[in-house]
Amino acid sequence: MYSKLYSAALAGLDSFLVQVEVDVSDGLPHVEMVGALSSEAREARERVRTALKNAGIRIPPKRITVNLAPADRRKEGTGFDLAIAAGIMSALELVPSAGLEGSMVAGEVCLDGSVRGIRGVLAMADRAKKEGIKKMFVPRVNAREASVIREICVIPVDSVEHLVAMLRDPKLCQKENAAIWFMNGFEQGDSGLDFCQIGGQQSLKRAAEVACSGMHNLLMVGQAGAGKSMIAKRIPTILPSLTREESVRISTIYSVAGYLPSDGALLSQRPFRSPHHTVTAAGLAGGGRIPRPGEISLAHGGVLFLDELPEFRSEALETLRQPMEDRRLTLVRAGVSYEFPADFMLVAAMNPCRCGYYPDRNLCHCTEREVRAYLSRISRPLLDRMDICTEVHKVTYQELNGGGETSAVIRQRVAQVAAIQKERFVDTQILWNARIPADKLDQYCPMDEPAERLLARIYEKMTLSTRGLHSIRRIARTIADMEGEDVIRQRHISEAVFYRGPRDQFWGGV
Repeated sequence: MYSKLYSAALAGLDSFLVQVEVDVSDGLPHVEMVGALSSEAREARERVRTALKNAGIRIPPKRITVNLAPADRRKEGTGFDLAIAAGIMSALELVPSAGLEGSMVAGEVCLDGSVRGIRGVLAMADRAKKEGIKKMFVPRVNAREASVIREICVIPVDSVEHLVAMLRDPKLCQKENAAIWFMNGFEQGDSGLDFCQIGGQQSLKRAAEVACSGMHNLLMVGQAGAGKSMIAKRIPTILPSLTREESVRISTIYSVAGYLPSDGALLSQRPFRSPHHTVTAAGLAGGGRIPRPGEISLAHGGVLFLDELPEFRSEALETLRQPMEDRRLTLVRAGVSYEFPADFMLVAAMNPCRCGYYPDRNLCHCTEREVRAYLSRISRPLLDRMDICTEVHKVTYQELNGGGETSAVIRQRVAQVAAIQKERFVDTQILWNARIPADKLDQYCPMDEPAERLLARIYEKMTLSTRGLHSIRRIARTIADMEGEDVIRQRHISEAVFYRGPRDQFWGGV
């Protein structure tokens, strides 16, 4: 007796189709599993056997062979349990095989027969759609997630007994409906944080608004306790809303990483990741024999905030350079490459010295050599990728009591600039001004003659790299959009150059 059905295995952010074949024949009672399996996948033999027994399903003393094809690709995880259980029952003719034809089955079974959720179901559902599979049995906790792929009929499973009942009587199948999860759009939630809670720091708030409007990287340098972290934590409250496509992509990343909340189908807010400075390079980039997304990919479409930037390990910081340039991260394991998206906005905060008070010599007792050594922990190539650099000063007592604009007001302006960019870059792969390729700057960043003369003088007088010059044009493009200008003016260039001032002050220019 033979049965065949489908499941899926993860490979980075993607998944591939796995054919689950079960053969039952005469011989010594034994369950043999083959197909390049990891230890947790091979352990499915005992989990499934015990789960079927506790579900009241008797397995006759037969030789059972389970093959997960293709045999040349390694399968990891526990998501094959439910498919193996269904395959064994179908091969033993305990359930009709017709209910499994053209179906994908994924889920982990517990010893008592219940079904536990797994990670990566959204990627598996997308694979099912691409392979022309129309029906998918998944754990109930993953049903909303899988139902995001509207072309798939998603059927939640509570237990092995539940699966058996549905296969024997298809009328018991209840399709999960995700329509309600798209009705309200993808608006930012109320985190309780707001820009109006911060007194003073008007120039810093302006820099944050410019950065969010064009998704430019932002570096804040200033004394300890001046408000750098407060601003950074409120940046998500002024970012534009997610589109459905962005939400699906980000949710897929979190699903594969195992971080997708079980109470909703999609993430509705842009990510804000703030790893501690002890994070390793693998923690940022992702790791494992079959890599999972790291902090860089988990920040895709949102913000990666690095507080106390010089305290991070140098090898971890240098991991950021390639993703910041290419907007993707490629990891190679055993000759197989895995590509992860990495289009994030980097926000970093740091003190100007170890004690945090430089250049106030009344409070700072660091020597010039110690200050230089502290600042040199940030490499020039990484610093060159920080589009906006702003100095944060301590606010006065009077400013502490003065609020300002709310996040909702600022976010409305940011959304208007985002709409301008969406119209500008229609039918292209560009999403933000900060992502304009160098060869497209003349097309998307036209300047009037005074602005062009000013930029030429600045390039000659300042020790600008080509990357720095291009960054000034991109920032100026965003500032012009904020004013509703089609052409970059002299004042836009001036403000963009202003955001390089602290870099020159502390590092001597880049």
